[in-house]
Amino acid sequence: MIRSWWGWGRPDDALPLDAVRPRVEPFFGATEELESAAPRLPPPRTPVPPELASFATAEPNVRAAHAMGKAYPDRVRGFRGDFSTAPDLVATPATEAELLIVLESAERHHLSVTPFGGGSSVVGGCEPRSSPGKRGTISLSLAKLGSVTELDSTSRLARIQAGAFGPALERELAAHGFSLRFFPQSFEYSTLGGWIATRAGGHFATGPTHIDDLVHSVRMVTPRGIVQTGPFPSSGAGVDPKRLVLGSEGTLGVITEAWMRVRPRPTFRASASVSFSEYSAAVAATRDLAQSGLEPANCRLLDPMECLINGVALDGSAVLVLGFESATRSMKASLEEALRITSRHQGRCAAGIQLRDQPDSPGAEPDRAADAAETWRRSFLQGPYLQDALIRLGLLAETFETACTWSRFEALHAKVTGTMTEALERECGGGVIGCRFTHVYPDGPAPYFTFIGKARVGEELEQWARLKRVASEAVTSSGGTITHHHAVGRTHRPWFEKEVPPPFLEVLRAAKQTVDPLAVLNAGVLFDP
Repeated sequence: MIRSWWGWGRPDDALPLDAVRPRVEPFFGATEELESAAPRLPPPRTPVPPELASFATAEPNVRAAHAMGKAYPDRVRGFRGDFSTAPDLVATPATEAELLIVLESAERHHLSVTPFGGGSSVVGGCEPRSSPGKRGTISLSLAKLGSVTELDSTSRLARIQAGAFGPALERELAAHGFSLRFFPQSFEYSTLGGWIATRAGGHFATGPTHIDDLVHSVRMVTPRGIVQTGPFPSSGAGVDPKRLVLGSEGTLGVITEAWMRVRPRPTFRASASVSFSEYSAAVAATRDLAQSGLEPANCRLLDPMECLINGVALDGSAVLVLGFESATRSMKASLEEALRITSRHQGRCAAGIQLRDQPDSPGAEPDRAADAAETWRRSFLQGPYLQDALIRLGLLAETFETACTWSRFEALHAKVTGTMTEALERECGGGVIGCRFTHVYPDGPAPYFTFIGKARVGEELEQWARLKRVASEAVTSSGGTITHHHAVGRTHRPWFEKEVPPPFLEVLRAAKQTVDPLAVLNAGVLFDP
């Protein structure tokens, strides 16, 4: 699989600029394509240690492919040809024993180790960094540890290696009639280990939404031993050891495998899109749905600007995209009840409902309705490619997300959109900002914001840093978390350190000292040792 040097996915899947221009030029005027530069890498600072020679390399193309994640600053640096963050070597162990050799070698040779996962981090979580006193960096890939190794169909559990990418994982489970049903936007280019390490959010808008909900037990290798949690459906035995692993972001150890809760593949589906003239009514309807107990699989609310950005609605409406699915029964009644709730808030379902009440043919795509829901689905899948296209057109496009209580959402939305509109005017001469809900809970939504403005060539990173700071301050000062599912990494660290109780940071540092006393793992992520 050949992936772009700097952008998302495969080069052949990049969006044609002629298809993107009509979506942005009404807002920003005529655009011109910028030229990308060839990758420039520094020479490795250290040779490959002899004990790693059979499964590590300093080959330039491999180092460049592991130089950074997919955040806006990463992509801009890559577009400019700046691969100065490339690791000195890339190790790809095929066994846990080889992984232990990597960690031992790193300690012996004073090297830092950064787990790479699929390289889809948007918060500076997989960029190789050196701890103080280190002589070089190793990027660690678990691509050779990527299989479903065991299936307990009675308990609906699958033992899956951490290097499994989303599509391969789903193919292996589908052969047995099961699915993890965890589809983050990065699904194609992210791994199970990365999902667990970053507490990723996936397919379901309600119910089991975070990867936390699907982890039965997990195994993590540290420089001072193995952390293996118990195989229990639940336990009241003190503090849950899984909570040390979930969200650890590669700074305490390397996740190697997990037993995951799987489910039969869905057979019955029902979907619809609902339009609202008033955004406040749409929010109220979504809140009632989240508190109704219906638990729709999809419950994505797009504000009017988000609808415009994605071509879902051009009349100033807000749109709620709804979907239900089940392996055992028709979802028609559930969707109809959801539509009764939305109609009480003046929601309109002009295109009607779409039902699928029979099994999919092997390898077939479900039927898709040509309505707002399908327009949104296509736009969602194209989102990362759209950001690449906007960079090529000289536009600064970024996203950020949070979660807050329902009682705080109205003020948070007003504060964020207002301050970001002012900041975009100041930094870019104007711009647009939209909001959607990615997940909803009985006690609050997870708002996800997108903003676009004109970039000043050569100053994009400085513009982005100032806009990111404004966004983060607006979110956290309004009662939102700094991140709902993008993780902390290095980008969100200043706000994470303010969000968590100070004694908790000391507990994390103590855990780091216990399992990684020489601080070889993922320097600068979450906290300093």
